[in-house]
Amino acid sequence: MNNIKRLSSLLVFAEVAKRHSFTIAAKKLNMSKSAVSQHIKRLELDTQQELLTRNTRGMSLTSAGEKLLLRCELLRDQVDLAYDELSQHKEEPSGVFSLTLPYSVEQDIVSPALKQLCIEFPLLTINIKVTDEPLDLIENDLDIAIYAGELQDSDYRALWIGKAYEVLCATPSYNQKNGLLKTPEQLLEHKFIASPWQEGKLFLSNVKTPEKLVTLNISPFAKTSSLSSVLTFTLNGMGIGLLPEFVAHKRLATGDLVRLLPNCNAKQWDFYMVHRFQADKPIHVARFHQLVCYYFKKTCAS
Repeated sequence: MNNIKRLSSLLVFAEVAKRHSFTIAAKKLNMSKSAVSQHIKRLELDTQQELLTRNTRGMSLTSAGEKLLLRCELLRDQVDLAYDELSQHKEEPSGVFSLTLPYSVEQDIVSPALKQLCIEFPLLTINIKVTDEPLDLIENDLDIAIYAGELQDSDYRALWIGKAYEVLCATPSYNQKNGLLKTPEQLLEHKFIASPWQEGKLFLSNVKTPEKLVTLNISPFAKTSSLSSVLTFTLNGMGIGLLPEFVAHKRLATGDLVRLLPNCNAKQWDFYMVHRFQADKPIHVARFHQLVCYYFKKTCAS
């Protein structure tokens, strides 16, 4: 089966899925709406799966469509980047690429992004400082920083990566021994493992109605200075941990952890990539941002 012929259809699908509209996607691609529709029909016929559903509210993605979109977005970014490189006529990036990032995004987001970056730009060497403490880019001779939370005023430029919620998790053995958490208020009767930013008041909101908040005055069973310790203590069945969804996703998929109160979310974090380039970003910095966004979205969607 010659998949090369399907590349144009995959790129068209990515645009339709992103815009949630055949009409808007057609204008963006400078194509007719019927031509766009033919690409989607051909793709669904070739894959033998429905990718999009139409209803009175518009258009939505099926589960197969959601998975395909993650791949297609990365493909589209690579095509855009290839043309950017040609238009800029720049030499291949080389030298040290220095960055700082929090522990929470190291394993499942930044590591695979750097792996792909080094494949595409093999002359780069990587220097990483992993810390939950914010570091100044110039003082520490860094190119970029991954940052979570509210941005502070500075002369640096910020690119948004995405947002993620914290979710309550525990091991099956903890739930079996202590009983499954059924209401937010019952959390006060359980052993809660807290990181520094989770002490005191804990705010939980309903997934469907975020404006409805439950405020709990938590007295933690255990306090720890790092998110990795919260994860370790939770995996050891010592209590209930509050973890970013992209940290918990692998352990939830394997069954090592169970999400508690699935209709509730805790704090929402915005993630940014901060850089110090005042003019156009170097091509490898732009590509790294694309890759981090891709893996961030992938882990949060798992």
